[in-house]
Amino acid sequence: MDIAKIAELIELMIKNNLNEIEIEEENSKIKLRKDFPPQPPPIPTPPHFFGSSQHVVEIKDKEPSLLTPSRTAEIRSPMVGIFYRAPSPNAQPYVEVGQEVYEDTVVCIIEAMKVMNEIKAEVHGIITEVLAENGKPVDFNKPLFRVKLL
Repeated sequence: MDIAKIAELIELMIKNNLNEIEIEEENSKIKLRKDFPPQPPPIPTPPHFFGSSQHVVEIKDKEPSLLTPSRTAEIRSPMVGIFYRAPSPNAQPYVEVGQEVYEDTVVCIIEAMKVMNEIKAEVHGIITEVLAENGKPVDFNKPLFRVKLL
């Protein structure tokens, strides 16, 4: 089989989006195959059930006191993904330390599988600490913010 015939087969593969082609003639046989770069194995993610909250909020006493119990909660990641404090790189963060948040306040975004998921506080309180680093991966159930409950 000559070079022109092989080039023609390659064009045929490209034109028809074929991954492999095999031709057998009387005195020759050729098999052309596209090689794909090795792909890393997919990262398993926990199932996400729409319509139900995936936040796990832990309530604990910051300093046990009989007179004035100070309660805090942690806003945790409902999924594995990339944590972003703001909707875009140049935008202001959704929340800052010292800011009051309500149950429906969006506090951050977690990007999972190229989808931006808004994460809501689901508690009423004041942000006391940001526990995750902007632009870095977070695991399922990782604490993102600490909140003093009101």
